[in-house]
Amino acid sequence: MAQSGAPIKFAAPASARPGMCREVALRMELIDPGLKFTGLATEAPLRRIELSLERGEIDVFFCLLDTPERRQRFDYLPVPIYRVQHVLAVRVDETRNPLSLRELADLSRSAPVLVTQGSVLARTLAKAGVIHLEAAPTDQAALRMLAAGRADAVYGQDLNLQVLLKMPEFAGKIRLLETRFVDEQHYVVVGRHVPRAAVERIAAALAQIERSAWLRELQAKYQQP
Repeated sequence: MAQSGAPIKFAAPASARPGMCREVALRMELIDPGLKFTGLATEAPLRRIELSLERGEIDVFFCLLDTPERRQRFDYLPVPIYRVQHVLAVRVDETRNPLSLRELADLSRSAPVLVTQGSVLARTLAKAGVIHLEAAPTDQAALRMLAAGRADAVYGQDLNLQVLLKMPEFAGKIRLLETRFVDEQHYVVVGRHVPRAAVERIAAALAQIERSAWLRELQAKYQQP
């Protein structure tokens, strides 16, 4: 499945930037023609994808942040696909500028932070004592709530939000603060029902990608304006 509302991962297949996770899947098929990943035309929210992976309804997902809770449910392949940083989106007239999670926690007492439903970023906020609301199904929906004045800040991943803020509906209304709160990496995950031989074959293709400069080039491509 492709994750809905996450254009940095899965965008239109024919576009110049079809999504980093889609590109990784396609690259692996080129490296090993015996690998074929189907189902990427089906979009679903992250919570449904995780449940489908756990139930054995899908075999592989590109790409997922690493957490102890998820490691109890899925197997992570060791090659990191791309790096993200946690950032804060605010309306252009916002004057508050938290420089750390501690400062964000202080501000959240009067203005809770919005985060996407099912995102593990909520775990980061909870650990730091940041008051937050999981009231939007996607980052795009969260930004719409922010633009409409129904929230004061959206906590998300830099690459995801940068792509969305290029949309006309957000132009001149929302900006990202410069502070980068946390660095994390995305990985390929497989369900525990997948035969070991298949997992090893996927891991071998990933290892071959890692040995080249292609992943670095991919990250640079999506970080460009």
